[in-house]
Amino acid sequence: MGLNRRHFLLFLSAGLGTAACGKFPVSTQAPSGTTSIQLPFQPIKGPMPLGVTVANQKINQASLYAVQPIAPEQQIKDYRSYEVLDDLVLPEDYTYEVLASWGDRVGDSRFGYNNDYLSFIPTTEGEGYLVSNFEYISAVPWQQSFEQVVGKKLPFREADAAVRQAIKAIRDDKVPGLNAYALPDSDPTKQKVKEICKEALIDQGIGVISLRKLPDGQWERTNSDRDRRITGISGLEDSRYLKATGPATLIFQKTKGQGYVDQLGNKIIGTFQNCAGGTTPWGTVLSAEENIQVQVPEPVFADGTSLDPVNRPFNITDEELTGLGNVFGLAGNKYGWIVEVDPANSKDYGTKHTWIGRYRHEAVGVRAEAGKKLAFYSGCDRRGGHIYKFVSSGVIKDPKDKANSKLLEDGMLYAAQFNQDGTGRWIPLRPETPVDPTPPTFLTGVMLPLPLRPAGGIFQADDDAQIEEFKQKFKTLADLYVGSNAEKQGAILIDAHYAANAIGATCTARPEDTDIAPDGSLFITFTSGAISKEDGSPDLRIFRGPRDEAGYEFGWIMRLIETDNQPDAMTFKWEMAATGGEVADGGMGFANPDNLAFDPKGNLWMVTDMSTDKLNSAVGANRLEKSGAPVKPSGLRGLYGNNTIWYIPMSGENAGQPYLFGYGPMECEVTGPCFTADNSTLFLAVQHPGEVYGIRKDMAQEERQFAMRTTTGQEFMQNRKVPLGSNWPGKQANEPPKPSVVVVRRKTAGAAIS
Repeated sequence: MGLNRRHFLLFLSAGLGTAACGKFPVSTQAPSGTTSIQLPFQPIKGPMPLGVTVANQKINQASLYAVQPIAPEQQIKDYRSYEVLDDLVLPEDYTYEVLASWGDRVGDSRFGYNNDYLSFIPTTEGEGYLVSNFEYISAVPWQQSFEQVVGKKLPFREADAAVRQAIKAIRDDKVPGLNAYALPDSDPTKQKVKEICKEALIDQGIGVISLRKLPDGQWERTNSDRDRRITGISGLEDSRYLKATGPATLIFQKTKGQGYVDQLGNKIIGTFQNCAGGTTPWGTVLSAEENIQVQVPEPVFADGTSLDPVNRPFNITDEELTGLGNVFGLAGNKYGWIVEVDPANSKDYGTKHTWIGRYRHEAVGVRAEAGKKLAFYSGCDRRGGHIYKFVSSGVIKDPKDKANSKLLEDGMLYAAQFNQDGTGRWIPLRPETPVDPTPPTFLTGVMLPLPLRPAGGIFQADDDAQIEEFKQKFKTLADLYVGSNAEKQGAILIDAHYAANAIGATCTARPEDTDIAPDGSLFITFTSGAISKEDGSPDLRIFRGPRDEAGYEFGWIMRLIETDNQPDAMTFKWEMAATGGEVADGGMGFANPDNLAFDPKGNLWMVTDMSTDKLNSAVGANRLEKSGAPVKPSGLRGLYGNNTIWYIPMSGENAGQPYLFGYGPMECEVTGPCFTADNSTLFLAVQHPGEVYGIRKDMAQEERQFAMRTTTGQEFMQNRKVPLGSNWPGKQANEPPKPSVVVVRRKTAGAAIS
């Protein structure tokens, strides 16, 4: 489909009754109409020519700027050279302050690593709680900087040597690592591994800090008695266990089963891999556990019990520390959930609501309206992952009543099935639902992982014949799981991704955010349509590039409208509202969209999630490798520079046109955009600066060459200066890079962000 700005506008104008589903020509020009468009800020200059840029002209005292197209010839002159900065770069009349960084004191613990989703819960005017997720450990900068930042020395070198000496090949080398769980407690290697894993899990999870706004617009921490950490080991030594509700608790309470049981019943040790999230109108925060398969086994047995910890042994790689749950014997089926936390309740350490399903959660879109059922939307961030909706059995009376949390304890989970004509339906994940997987034909022949029965785990269906055989053997989801009907429901929710594959939910393109627009429609970011040999691929009938490409790398933003705009509707309409990629190819100038946020004026903000190893990766002349082969689409992401922040107006003459608001420090991802209600403050999380090179040594940088293109497709070479590693946020030579949360505001106190 031609997913250009014209398409976006047509879809917006279609309203809630219809959706524009036809194909439209791809635009390679700047938006037509007026030659001067007003914006609330002067867009920054990124490394890539876009369809429009800003004329260096402030047109009035209300901080409105004129935006005009730039001719291709001028684009070449302006972009032949470019310097990337190791900083959070914002428009000229904006500033930022660091609010909290990795290692800062929080209650009886510390601010964690790789802060992601942010939620601000106001208490009184100018005060409130800021809740932050902490996602994972970046191996290089974390190990380099741990002792300096945290003040403890860890046995990295000793443990690494011990791991390499004692390493085992588990199951034909598919899961390499050390099964520390099986070692006796007296073993010195086990103690070293336990020490490392404990600190790494402390640096994941959730954090609550209290804030106050000062008269000059800055914010400060007030360090209230409600400031606290919920870590990956909460409950292990301090009895601060997390709780659970819903059908999966029947599985947790088993004392024995087909697989591994941790004997803790409904108690859960910690939360980790906490990525995006959501906020309820009643003042609680929802934290999404995403890539739990890195730390514990993900597949389960037919009764919902876990695979043994040996299936995810401990290891240290160049990118991450993996198998952190192994040494503690953590049960994999207790991770991969949505965690609800009330920041105002100092004794609340989180509840995992199992009706929302277990998968690689990325975000929660909350739709809570008086007189209607509660709807929660979330996506599974994997290639081939699905879009899900939980609908409560009960009805909301007052959206601000904290008793609404009880609605999460009973309902139904659904997975989305998208049709090519722009319609779709929600399929319930319940025992009676028919088995009807998508044939690999529609997934470019890439395998479709399905539950392996009667054994536990999964198998890969590589062709349509295997799908037909599977359908003949298993008629409904009930045939794939064992136990009472209630226990089967719990096992289905634990195994949600593979159960959704079995019933024919649409395999999508790494859904990374689900956000509710002011009109009730759902916006979804799909980060990448590339194909994976491990997880699968998106359905090629739905996910194609602007020139009808399969395996499109650069991503989309989708808008989904429920039938009659009802949260409990079982059918919907959908349309791609925007697409990533270069302007010359029909894209909108960004790559790999991730988190979304609507500001108080209803405008859409988006941040990108390009893989760290691709950021500023050189692209040779004619876009050829040294071998003469064309650069693969994944390699072209180096053209886009650092990860970025975008503003997309939702109304007015420039509606649907993205404008570059900022970019983050070196090798980082900017995440968790969150606005205060008065629109004067934007909270942002900067995660994993320096993830590849670690500490920037002596302000090192190098020059790289890039085969850029104008918005009309004319190629030219750009010389780009690229720092190697990061010293942010200190920005002094040889300082350690630290994930941090910042406050973005205008330099004029109290002025609106947009």
